[in-house]
Amino acid sequence: MTTLRELQATVETLFPARGAESWDAIGTATGDPDAEVTRALLAVDPVAATVGEALEWGAGLLLTHHPLLLRGVTSVAEDRYKGRLIARLIRGGCALLAAHTNADVVESGPTGVILDRLGVPAGPEHRIPIKPTADDPDRGIGLVAELPATVTLREFAERVAEILPATVGGVRVAGDPDQPVRRIAVCSGAGDSLLGDPMVRGADVYLTSDLRHHPASEAREQALLDGGRPALVDTAHWASERLWLEGAAERLRAVHPDLEVRVSDLRTDPFDFRIDQ
Repeated sequence: MTTLRELQATVETLFPARGAESWDAIGTATGDPDAEVTRALLAVDPVAATVGEALEWGAGLLLTHHPLLLRGVTSVAEDRYKGRLIARLIRGGCALLAAHTNADVVESGPTGVILDRLGVPAGPEHRIPIKPTADDPDRGIGLVAELPATVTLREFAERVAEILPATVGGVRVAGDPDQPVRRIAVCSGAGDSLLGDPMVRGADVYLTSDLRHHPASEAREQALLDGGRPALVDTAHWASERLWLEGAAERLRAVHPDLEVRVSDLRTDPFDFRIDQ
């Protein structure tokens, strides 16, 4: 029998809480630590669709990357979606646990998985954190690495589109399509706060998500003075973090072989369609 408390301990071992950003809200949002868990569902987002999937399957744990209670709430009334989800989870006997920035900073986190798919060797000698954690300089938010071979910006963006799950927004690129790319900076999820970092500015391309107009525009204007570097490749936030789930599921299975673990196939990117102009 596996309890929620044991799964909490496993998640702490895999993704230590000390690695989380100070603003984050990781950990257990709801659930009895002594409750038995026979099934665990993994998803990027704690939304109505994934909560429904977990309850329909009979999961005792919904492990998500994004926290439900990241921003403070003053009510869990069921006419608000967060209150509704919390109530559904409690009634259904399903715990909710988030591994967010504490998962981002480990080698096997979302950014590391993207580098795996791009063929970058593992290890701190090949991957340098953009924003290292206070207690471990080999871990941190974002990574800089070198591709096995130089490619054009277009080829790099096409490869990114191949490895990430498809979304309505696709992959957006700023830069000369024939520009050579070898040194890459990558930050899964929203990463425009790192656009001014010297390590990002020193890369040939910066791959991230949720790039806003003004930060992206300013970065590109500066790049014009710096030989065109870095180019920007912008992906959907959900897509950049979805790849991480399979590896996390394998790690849970390895520690808890009696636990049924499933990765949600639901696309929880918030956009449903696009009108091309």
